[in-house]
Amino acid sequence: MECYKVNTIFRVVCLKGVGAYADFGTDVPKLAQQFLTRVDEIENHSGTEIALFEPKRDTNHLEGHYYVGLIVNETSTNVPVGMEFIETAQVYVTTRGNILNIENLHKDLLKWSDDQGYKRDLESHIVETYHPLENGEEEVEIYLPIHI
Repeated sequence: MECYKVNTIFRVVCLKGVGAYADFGTDVPKLAQQFLTRVDEIENHSGTEIALFEPKRDTNHLEGHYYVGLIVNETSTNVPVGMEFIETAQVYVTTRGNILNIENLHKDLLKWSDDQGYKRDLESHIVETYHPLENGEEEVEIYLPIHI
Protein backbone atom coordinates (compact mmCIF):
# COMPACT_ATOMS: atom_id res chain seq x y z
CA MET A 1 0.00 0.00 0.00
CA GLU A 2 1.38 3.37 -1.03
CA CYS A 3 0.71 6.35 1.26
CA TYR A 4 1.75 9.95 0.80
CA LYS A 5 1.01 13.56 1.77
CA VAL A 6 -0.85 15.86 -0.65
CA ASN A 7 -2.17 19.40 -0.65
CA THR A 8 -5.36 19.47 -2.69
CA ILE A 9 -8.63 21.29 -3.28
CA PHE A 10 -11.97 19.52 -3.57
CA ARG A 11 -14.94 21.30 -5.16
CA VAL A 12 -18.11 19.33 -4.57
CA VAL A 13 -21.83 19.56 -5.26
CA CYS A 14 -23.51 17.30 -2.74
CA LEU A 15 -26.34 16.26 -0.45
CA LYS A 16 -25.89 16.34 3.32
CA GLY A 17 -26.76 13.51 5.68
CA VAL A 18 -26.66 13.19 9.45
CA GLY A 19 -26.72 10.06 11.55
CA ALA A 20 -25.06 7.66 13.91
CA TYR A 21 -21.49 6.72 13.01
CA ALA A 22 -22.49 3.09 13.52
CA ASP A 23 -24.97 3.44 10.61
CA PHE A 24 -22.66 5.24 8.14
CA GLY A 25 -21.95 1.94 6.34
CA THR A 26 -25.58 1.73 5.20
CA ASP A 27 -26.75 5.37 5.39
CA VAL A 28 -24.00 6.85 3.21
CA PRO A 29 -24.53 4.46 0.25
CA LYS A 30 -28.32 5.02 0.48
CA LEU A 31 -27.90 8.79 0.26
CA ALA A 32 -25.38 8.33 -2.57
CA GLN A 33 -27.93 6.30 -4.57
CA GLN A 34 -30.51 9.03 -3.96
CA PHE A 35 -28.00 11.66 -5.07
CA LEU A 36 -27.11 9.76 -8.27
CA THR A 37 -30.72 10.00 -9.47
CA ARG A 38 -30.11 13.77 -9.75
CA VAL A 39 -26.69 13.80 -11.48
CA ASP A 40 -28.15 15.40 -14.63
CA GLU A 41 -28.94 18.55 -12.61
CA ILE A 42 -25.26 19.21 -11.87
CA GLU A 43 -23.28 21.34 -14.29
CA ASN A 44 -19.59 20.91 -15.03
CA HIS A 45 -19.08 17.77 -12.94
CA SER A 46 -16.08 15.50 -13.35
CA GLY A 47 -18.02 12.25 -12.96
CA THR A 48 -16.01 11.33 -9.85
CA GLU A 49 -18.14 10.40 -6.85
CA ILE A 50 -17.03 11.72 -3.49
CA ALA A 51 -18.03 11.57 0.17
CA LEU A 52 -16.91 13.84 3.01
CA PHE A 53 -17.24 12.73 6.62
CA GLU A 54 -17.12 14.55 9.93
CA PRO A 55 -14.35 12.79 11.88
CA LYS A 56 -15.31 10.84 15.00
CA ARG A 57 -13.46 12.76 17.72
CA ASP A 58 -13.81 10.25 20.57
CA THR A 59 -15.88 7.29 21.80
CA ASN A 60 -18.64 9.60 23.08
CA HIS A 61 -19.05 11.25 19.66
CA LEU A 62 -21.88 9.02 18.40
CA GLU A 63 -23.45 11.08 15.60
CA GLY A 64 -21.94 13.00 12.74
CA HIS A 65 -22.66 14.55 9.38
CA TYR A 66 -21.51 13.54 5.93
CA TYR A 67 -21.89 14.67 2.35
CA VAL A 68 -22.21 12.60 -0.83
CA GLY A 69 -21.80 14.11 -4.26
CA LEU A 70 -19.68 14.68 -7.32
CA ILE A 71 -16.48 16.61 -7.82
CA VAL A 72 -17.07 19.64 -10.03
CA ASN A 73 -14.42 21.28 -12.19
CA GLU A 74 -14.87 24.84 -10.94
CA THR A 75 -16.54 26.89 -8.23
CA SER A 76 -20.28 26.52 -8.68
CA THR A 77 -22.91 29.15 -8.00
CA ASN A 78 -25.69 27.27 -9.79
CA VAL A 79 -26.41 24.52 -7.26
CA PRO A 80 -29.56 22.39 -7.61
CA VAL A 81 -32.30 22.83 -5.00
CA GLY A 82 -31.58 20.89 -1.82
CA MET A 83 -27.89 20.46 -2.63
CA GLU A 84 -24.82 22.28 -1.36
CA PHE A 85 -21.52 23.41 -2.84
CA ILE A 86 -18.41 22.79 -0.74
CA GLU A 87 -14.87 23.85 -1.54
CA THR A 88 -12.12 22.65 0.75
CA ALA A 89 -8.37 23.18 0.49
CA GLN A 90 -6.43 20.99 2.86
CA VAL A 91 -3.30 18.95 3.44
CA TYR A 92 -4.05 15.23 3.60
CA VAL A 93 -2.39 11.87 3.90
CA THR A 94 -3.82 9.57 1.26
CA THR A 95 -3.90 6.05 -0.08
CA ARG A 96 -5.89 4.14 -2.67
CA GLY A 97 -7.07 0.55 -2.98
CA ASN A 98 -9.96 -1.85 -3.52
CA ILE A 99 -13.15 -0.65 -1.83
CA LEU A 100 -13.65 -4.13 -0.37
CA ASN A 101 -10.56 -3.42 1.79
CA ILE A 102 -11.74 0.04 2.91
CA GLU A 103 -11.51 -0.72 6.64
CA ASN A 104 -7.91 -1.93 6.36
CA LEU A 105 -7.00 0.97 4.08
CA HIS A 106 -8.20 3.40 6.77
CA LYS A 107 -6.31 1.53 9.53
CA ASP A 108 -3.10 1.29 7.49
CA LEU A 109 -3.27 4.97 6.51
CA LEU A 110 -3.76 5.99 10.14
CA LYS A 111 -0.78 3.88 11.20
CA TRP A 112 1.40 5.25 8.40
CA SER A 113 0.37 8.81 9.29
CA ASP A 114 1.26 8.24 12.95
CA ASP A 115 4.58 6.64 11.97
CA GLN A 116 5.41 9.74 9.91
CA GLY A 117 4.62 12.01 12.87
CA TYR A 118 1.58 13.69 11.28
CA LYS A 119 -1.17 14.99 13.57
CA ARG A 120 -4.75 14.46 12.41
CA ASP A 121 -6.97 17.50 11.90
CA LEU A 122 -10.23 16.45 13.57
CA GLU A 123 -11.95 19.71 12.58
CA SER A 124 -11.76 18.97 8.82
CA HIS A 125 -13.62 16.38 6.79
CA ILE A 126 -12.27 12.97 5.87
CA VAL A 127 -12.66 12.57 2.11
CA GLU A 128 -13.20 9.45 0.01
CA THR A 129 -13.33 9.43 -3.78
CA TYR A 130 -14.68 6.44 -5.69
CA HIS A 131 -13.24 5.08 -8.92
CA PRO A 132 -15.01 2.29 -10.88
CA LEU A 133 -12.76 -0.22 -12.63
CA GLU A 134 -13.43 -1.96 -15.95
CA ASN A 135 -13.99 -5.35 -14.29
CA GLY A 136 -16.95 -4.09 -12.24
CA GLU A 137 -14.84 -3.55 -9.13
CA GLU A 138 -14.26 -0.20 -7.50
CA GLU A 139 -11.32 1.57 -5.89
CA VAL A 140 -11.52 4.12 -3.13
CA GLU A 141 -9.03 6.88 -2.46
CA ILE A 142 -8.97 8.00 1.17
CA TYR A 143 -7.83 11.45 2.29
CA LEU A 144 -7.28 12.05 6.03
CA PRO A 145 -6.79 15.73 6.92
CA ILE A 146 -3.64 16.57 8.86
CA HIS A 147 -2.14 19.63 10.54
CA ILE A 148 0.97 21.04 8.90
